Amino acid sequence: MFTHIKDLQFEAKPDGPDAAFARRLQEILGGKWGEMTVANQYLYQGWNCRLPGKYKDLLLDVGTEEMGHVEMIATMITRLLDNAPLSLQEAAEDNPMVGAIYGGSNPAHFIHGGGGAMPVDSVGVPWSGSFVTASGNLMADFQLNVTAEAQGRLQVSRLFNMTDDPGVKQMLRFLLARDTMHQNMWMAAIEQLREDGLEEMPVPDAFPDSPDFTEQFSYTYLDFSPGEDAAQGRWASGPTPDGKGEFRYEHSPRAHAPEPVLPPGDPRLYGTNPGMAQGVVNTVKSKIS
Repeated sequence: MFTHIKDLQFEAKPDGPDAAFARRLQEILGGKWGEMTVANQYLYQGWNCRLPGKYKDLLLDVGTEEMGHVEMIATMITRLLDNAPLSLQEAAEDNPMVGAIYGGSNPAHFIHGGGGAMPVDSVGVPWSGSFVTASGNLMADFQLNVTAEAQGRLQVSRLFNMTDDPGVKQMLRFLLARDTMHQNMWMAAIEQLREDGLEEMPVPDAFPDSPDFTEQFSYTYLDFSPGEDAAQGRWASGPTPDGKGEFRYEHSPRAHAPEPVLPPGDPRLYGTNPGMAQGVVNTVKSKIS
């Protein structure tokens, strides 16, 4: 299934062990914006998609590809752990500098993983299914997917500058190229949703907004900062991106309701209530004694 990915994966061989960089690679494997997240996110969005055809195929195709990226990064992590020193003495035996590098490794790679990758981020926090969003609204999901690919490409770019290993850099360049495609692809999918008349901004566009609230609040920028620098932004004047209104700028927002005052709480919960009389306290005591 992942033939083209595996071919590149096995060409991109590291020069030697580097357990410290293997630990850093874990971020783009099991971190919040890692490949495990986007792979599962796209697949769940696809499995939950109620529109047969191109949108469902798009999601399942990309989710399947991202599973290949999971395999690729996990394999690279394992290779970087091959023949890595297992003790400080072993690490510093030939080169004292290697001892310092040893300190940056993740011992769980060897103790838990037996010298292999794990479903965790770079500091060892386990990957969580809570990172996955599949809302059933394609416009909302596609916009999040653009963000996910942007965050992924950002992290891979940073990792690229943390290694001199040509084999690792080859793999990272491949991932950067695919993230470029995926960012453009999700943005094109957003445009396609609009062209097909399936969803508009704001999401969900089918909700019947109140005309009163729309007039007063939907397109008004509220400035709570000193000065009026924010008024110079595109978000403070002119037509709104959804094409349904005009931005307005309000420098000194006013209150639309009185300051909230909470009533005394249930005395049985022992909160600090204003004006609680001793008689009330005694009443509570009598009820629970």
